[in-house]
Amino acid sequence: MRQQARIVDVAALAGVSAGTASKALNNTGQLSPATRERVRRAAEQLGFTPDTRGRALSSGRTYTVALLTTDSSGRFSIPIMRGVEDVLSAGELATILCDTRDDPLREQHYLRSLIARRVDGIVVTGRRTEPRGPIDVPLPVVYALAASTDPDDASVIVDDAGGAASVVTHLLGLGRSRIAHVTGPANHRSATERAQAVATAAGNAFVGEPLFGEWSERWGRQSVDQLLRSSHPDAITCGSDQLARGVCDRLRELGKSVPVDVAVTGYDNWSVMAEASRPPLTTVDLQLEEVGRRTATLLLDAIAGEPHHGVLELPTHLIPRESTLGMS
Repeated sequence: MRQQARIVDVAALAGVSAGTASKALNNTGQLSPATRERVRRAAEQLGFTPDTRGRALSSGRTYTVALLTTDSSGRFSIPIMRGVEDVLSAGELATILCDTRDDPLREQHYLRSLIARRVDGIVVTGRRTEPRGPIDVPLPVVYALAASTDPDDASVIVDDAGGAASVVTHLLGLGRSRIAHVTGPANHRSATERAQAVATAAGNAFVGEPLFGEWSERWGRQSVDQLLRSSHPDAITCGSDQLARGVCDRLRELGKSVPVDVAVTGYDNWSVMAEASRPPLTTVDLQLEEVGRRTATLLLDAIAGEPHHGVLELPTHLIPRESTLGMS
């Protein structure tokens, strides 16, 4: 029978040390992408399979990471978890999902359990972007989507203001000159930050005041009547895809064509809403999987004894569709 490949065999084939090969396969250390890829190709060529039990016994690690979230619906946490697992699976690490349901007591219960299970690290995330207090655990922790209030912690967030401004740039480029904004609750950081960015980027083209309400299609429909009575916009930017879908529905009911009469944009690139809307929505993709990948990379570095500090802000991506471009 063919002898099972060892880490030293992978290292020899890749032309690196055994330590470097181990870091590459575990996504730790400060290695170049080219080195990591060379090691992974060598491992694949040799059919190398890490011995997780042996690694755990020799290193004192469990090779498990927890994702602690307040997002019960999974709307934000599931894409982030996919990105986290993209990185962790290469090193044979498992991910445990813990939903706290916004309950501080449940969160403390999970933290006690995760410490007892000796997980290697924790990713903390949720459905809101407001900075949150840090968790107090003797483990590496990285925060995703919502930053920690402790500047010494590592956090990965999204450039919401930049995303909202990109929508306005798109609309101005299409010749729109009367831009209104509809969004969620005024006490939500994402709503206020996006509204302010739209107003600033639009300048003299911004009409009326931002309309704050609930994150729902119902509020999107209701806002249209208010806007058409007062501001008469030729473009309505929305703080979420759900709002934008309601806006489109109401405009259609009133005999207005989207985008001929009024262009409409969403935010989040939630495919259930954005692609099913009539017409499909121009929107902003938060690139949550990339948030997860970058978060996992920072966590692995922290587990390896090389922690990062401060906030890393990632860009969004504008997705133009028929609600502003019309039918092609």
